[in-house]
Amino acid sequence: MIDILEWLSATTPAVALRRSGTLYMFVNAAHILAIGLLLGAILPLDLRLAGFFRKVPVEIVAPFLSRAAGVGLAAAIVTGFCLFSVGAVEYAGNSAFLAKLGLIALGILNLSIVHLGRGWKMVLSLGILRPGLRFSAALSAAIWIAAVIAGRWIGFL
Repeated sequence: MIDILEWLSATTPAVALRRSGTLYMFVNAAHILAIGLLLGAILPLDLRLAGFFRKVPVEIVAPFLSRAAGVGLAAAIVTGFCLFSVGAVEYAGNSAFLAKLGLIALGILNLSIVHLGRGWKMVLSLGILRPGLRFSAALSAAIWIAAVIAGRWIGFL
C-alpha cells in the first residue's frame, strides 16, 4: 500500500501541486467551495426532510438541492483527491483523515439507501415524508457536519 501512496505522490499533478503554491491554493479553494456547495445544499434538504420548514414544498426543493449536493460532493471528491496526492503517505497515517474518509463513506452509503428507497420516491412524487426518511435526513446532517469537523481536525494532528 505504501508503494501505491508513494507512486501517487510522485505523479505529475501531485508534484505540480507541491511546487506551485498558487496552483495548490486554487485547488484548495475549489475544495472549500465544493464543500460549501455540498453542505449548503444538503443541510437545508436534510432539515426539510427531517420536518423543519414545513411550508416549503419538499417535492419542489428536494430534486434541486439533491442535485446541487451531488455536484458539490463530486467536486469535493475530485479536488480532495488532488490535495491528498500531495502528501498521500502522511495523510494515510492521519487518524482525522481516516475518520473523515469513513464519515464520507457513511454519508454516501446513507444517501444511496435514501435515493434507492421508496421514501425518496414518495417525497418526489407526492411530497409525503415517511418516518424512516426523516431519521435518515437527521443522520445525514450529523454525518456531513462530522466529516467537515474531521477534515478541519486533520491539520491539528
